[in-house]
Amino acid sequence: MAMTRDRRVPQPWVWVVVAVTAVVPVYAVLVPLQALVYGTSLPVAFLLGAGLCAAVPLAIRYPRASTALFGVSALALPLVVTPTGADAGPWPWSVSAIIAFALFMLAITSAHGWRVGLIAWVVGAAGPLVAPIVRPDAAATGAVIADLIVATSVAAAAGVVGALVAARIRVGEELAQSRELTAVEQSRRELVEERARIARELHDVVAHSMSVIQVQASTARYRLYDVADDAAAEFDGIAALARQSLTEMRRLLGVLRTDDDAPPLAPRQGIADIAELVDATRRAGVAVELSVTGESADPPPSVQLTAYRIVQEALSNAVRHAPGADIDVIVAVRAAQVEVRVHNGQATDAAPPTLGSGHGLRGMRERVALVAGSLTAEAGPDGGWTVTAVLPLAVGAEERG
Repeated sequence: MAMTRDRRVPQPWVWVVVAVTAVVPVYAVLVPLQALVYGTSLPVAFLLGAGLCAAVPLAIRYPRASTALFGVSALALPLVVTPTGADAGPWPWSVSAIIAFALFMLAITSAHGWRVGLIAWVVGAAGPLVAPIVRPDAAATGAVIADLIVATSVAAAAGVVGALVAARIRVGEELAQSRELTAVEQSRRELVEERARIARELHDVVAHSMSVIQVQASTARYRLYDVADDAAAEFDGIAALARQSLTEMRRLLGVLRTDDDAPPLAPRQGIADIAELVDATRRAGVAVELSVTGESADPPPSVQLTAYRIVQEALSNAVRHAPGADIDVIVAVRAAQVEVRVHNGQATDAAPPTLGSGHGLRGMRERVALVAGSLTAEAGPDGGWTVTAVLPLAVGAEERG
């Protein structure tokens, strides 16, 4: 889907304030100059000067209305001077009016691009071009031509600068959108990769259980005495179904794995491997306390793998985000669930904590959800961080067959 580009500058109210700030001094000079030097009555000078200067901030949001207002004011202002006043200063553009014209062009092209600015330049310059025809007695022809050339040239130069500013703003917006889209795509890719890795690990866990079922069913007639023929046939059917399931799972695993993703040769980690994980963290100079208690001697493999990964990711996050903090790891294996709690204190090292992308926590939630568990990650009153996962054993009990 194509994205439409908004030609208005970001945060228009900021630019309106800037425009008002720039044009107020011009208005303060234009009105008395018009009244004293050019002989315009003070109320008319106030009114036309206000129209000329008010068009500058209005151009940020209302290009058509501001162009019309500026064009009418620029046409009327040189017509209300006296003949002696026109000879006393530049005419049909006074110096303050030229500055207002330049500010108007800068504002409208910066906010809306060069095409809108070109129309505004033509409209703004057209009125004073008519003034010498209506008032041929106002000033000498040479002075009028020189004044018109100076005014239109200065305004055109301001319009070019405004167009460059508008182009720079559009480029900045497009770069910001590109960075945002890149970040979103990277986040999605990392999430997909993490889910695929979780699926591969769970596949290996289930494949192990299915292999045990297949072996047990295939050897049942040889290990058990007095197995009836119909029971033996039933065991053969179970073994055949297990082999078929394993074949389908291996085919799925081939889809999930990438070209450089070799299957692991070591067994999947479990709760018993958490101690080795903690020891590796200690060797890196981190103070880690581990407590493992249990009532169930054999939690399901998927639950054990999830518990191991939770501790692994929580330790990694604690080391990155809270350097120098003490870490407590508690794994409690109960009759109905496994509870994992990893708490780290506040960072104590001088090195600032590193910032993460949040994908580690998202991956932990994905893993816990696959075993119907719950996970909380929250800051503690001591300034530290605590990750708590509750993994039910009932969901994974079917894996043991």
